[in-house]
Amino acid sequence: MWKFIRITILLLILAMVLQQSFMARADLEWKKNFYVALYPVNADGTIAATEYIKTLTKDDFLAIEDFFAEEAERYVLGMRRPIAVQLGPEVKSIPPAPPSDGSVLSNMLWSLNFRWFAWNNSPKVLVKPEIRLYLLYYDPNSSGHLVHSTALDKGRIGRVNLFADKAYSNQNLVVVAHELLHTLSATDKYDLNSTLPIFPDGFANPEKQPLYPQDFAELMGGYLPVDETRAVTPKSLSQVLIGEKSAREIGWVK
Repeated sequence: MWKFIRITILLLILAMVLQQSFMARADLEWKKNFYVALYPVNADGTIAATEYIKTLTKDDFLAIEDFFAEEAERYVLGMRRPIAVQLGPEVKSIPPAPPSDGSVLSNMLWSLNFRWFAWNNSPKVLVKPEIRLYLLYYDPNSSGHLVHSTALDKGRIGRVNLFADKAYSNQNLVVVAHELLHTLSATDKYDLNSTLPIFPDGFANPEKQPLYPQDFAELMGGYLPVDETRAVTPKSLSQVLIGEKSAREIGWVK
């Protein structure tokens, strides 16, 4: 009986997702700004992550607003503040991780389960958000390497893996901005195997001569190309730009 009820609920969510997909394309006309709710999550249960989350304030994320405002001005969007962030309460549950097998069915079921999770774990913030990002914090002394974060444009939700340490705060913001852009239909522009940015779309300035090293990283390219075989993680959003293809995908370029 419970299985039947769960399947019915998931089908209802799927119907809502289809409706949201239609509405999402209309939203990308950028007639209004997007409100983003950021929900911290203690992903590894460590004391370090608990203490770090307690220190977080909205001010820690305002650089994201500034970054999108500057990039919107560069693309002459005509909107002073296209992204507005809100720091929500800590969420005690961990959103479901994407499947490891990568099958279409598994991804579909995970997508629906993630939406179900978000439906039940979205504490109220001042303004109802169009985008919800769950910030999964890990103690860097316990987790030396983080798996890739994931975000969905259908439902505009994401699970973002971050380090719970002030030393990583600026790099964390780059990851948050990257996943935020995924919720607005931007695609990855790096090679999944090598993680190197793909030329030309994964380069902030593909016309630069000489091409290397690049001065900035393209946000969806993920990394700052140094030479043909090496790219480094940008230190902060001040080293990142939104490339033309990404801008086109999110509706900033027609």
